[in-house]
Amino acid sequence: MKRLLLALPILLAACAAPPPPAAQPVSTTLRPFPKTDQFLQCVPFARQVSGVEIFGDAWTWWDKAEGRYERGREPRPGAVLVFKKTKQLALGHVAVVVSVTGPRSILVTHANWGSNERTRGVVHERQPVTDVSPANDWSQLRLMTVGGEMGKVYESWGFIYPPTQPST
Repeated sequence: MKRLLLALPILLAACAAPPPPAAQPVSTTLRPFPKTDQFLQCVPFARQVSGVEIFGDAWTWWDKAEGRYERGREPRPGAVLVFKKTKQLALGHVAVVVSVTGPRSILVTHANWGSNERTRGVVHERQPVTDVSPANDWSQLRLMTVGGEMGKVYESWGFIYPPTQPST
């Protein structure tokens, strides 16, 4: 009986299942963008790294994508997130999804986001974005500021999905 009591913890440990692996965020590698010291705008940057060939102000991309690219409200790696034109975003804004990190959180890489000369005209990589829309449809977003807090709410049209690559 004594041996059985000593063996019981070993037997129970052997039956325990290992913990499931932690969920890994789905991510993508964006197309390369050459390093530059020039002031960068969001539109040419997004076009280059996503492969979505749309021209014109960022807020016009949503309508221009109709019939050319798939559009939707689900974030996917490589998709272009299109912000609506507002008083603060007179030309709108576009950013490219790098990673989907949760049901209401993503990371984007984009250019020319910020409110001062230190943040304007440069690339911001893997910036957290949270969906705060009541309908959970990515129509209202908050981006993390340089200070590490979530900023004000911005409106978006949704996501433009790049063309799929043919399999080889």
